[in-house]
Amino acid sequence: MFDVLEVMLKVLELLVPVEAKVRRHNAELAKQMARAADSVALNLGEGRWRKDGDRRRHYEMAAGSASELTVALRIARLRGYVDELALEPELDRVRAMLYRLTRA
Repeated sequence: MFDVLEVMLKVLELLVPVEAKVRRHNAELAKQMARAADSVALNLGEGRWRKDGDRRRHYEMAAGSASELTVALRIARLRGYVDELALEPELDRVRAMLYRLTRA
């Protein structure tokens, strides 16, 4: 089992109702959140089977998308679209795991 991917899939599950709330206020921001979240999971899935620098490149792209998702969630919260989010600790965990993977 690839732990970081499993945690990210949990984030995706928790994101579903959040994305729906954001979509009611700002459809473009909701789409961007969905694309960023999907990108994290997809790059993790692909990167785990790559070798050396190519693997790291996928993990770096996943890390960039995780950062993008984090900022999108902060924007949604600042604009009052959503309140505190249950997925934030899980997303923090994904970012920490990606930090280690990109530094290995």
